[in-house]
Amino acid sequence: MLDSLFKGLFDSEVVSVISVTDFLACVGFSLVLGLAMAFAYMYRTRYTKSFVVTLALLPAVVCVVIMMVNGNVGAGVAVAGAFSLVRFRSVPGTAKEICTLFLAMGAGLICGMGYLGFAGVFTLVLCLAFVIYTRLDLGTKRNGAMYKSFRITIPEDLDYSGVFDEVFEQYTRTYELVNVKTVGMGSLFRLTYDVVLKDPSQEKELIDQLRCRNGNLEIMVSKQSVTNAEL
Repeated sequence: MLDSLFKGLFDSEVVSVISVTDFLACVGFSLVLGLAMAFAYMYRTRYTKSFVVTLALLPAVVCVVIMMVNGNVGAGVAVAGAFSLVRFRSVPGTAKEICTLFLAMGAGLICGMGYLGFAGVFTLVLCLAFVIYTRLDLGTKRNGAMYKSFRITIPEDLDYSGVFDEVFEQYTRTYELVNVKTVGMGSLFRLTYDVVLKDPSQEKELIDQLRCRNGNLEIMVSKQSVTNAEL
């Protein structure tokens, strides 16, 4: 009686029907795997509640979809199109977020195919590697204090092309003028340089030398922003 309640209207004798107990086992196990991935992602990572909840529920969602497709090629193509539509309608995340979403979808896919043991091993190994790599700060840029961005304000009557080259050649390994902007109703220029310092301890000396060239106007120093690390 219970199995007939969950039988599809268009099911036939050729198509095998998933039992309720198997369905609940796969969904429950995928929810556990989602929680494990969510806790692994939260380890030493800035996160939002919405993303963590999504990560915890995504394996179960994918698991149910795969079970409902159940070998139907047409339904599988439709599901793939729906997932791609949701992806392109969403805001691009960081490489770390996108990777964890793929891991959650992989775990849900394996659960939906019925391989609960493989799904458990997959989640355990990937979560363990995730935590270890985060613990080791894998990919952290060494000597990060050497990479700086200088925003230097100069008066409009000062030719900015090459005005600071001599100073930067003395204190930096490489430097590049990446942005020029007019400020103060056009009475000032603001130059942005990306530099690699020879010695981070000489940063104040470099600033003092730059102040002598720009008439003691505003100078701002910050870490270089890394944009090519995002997907």
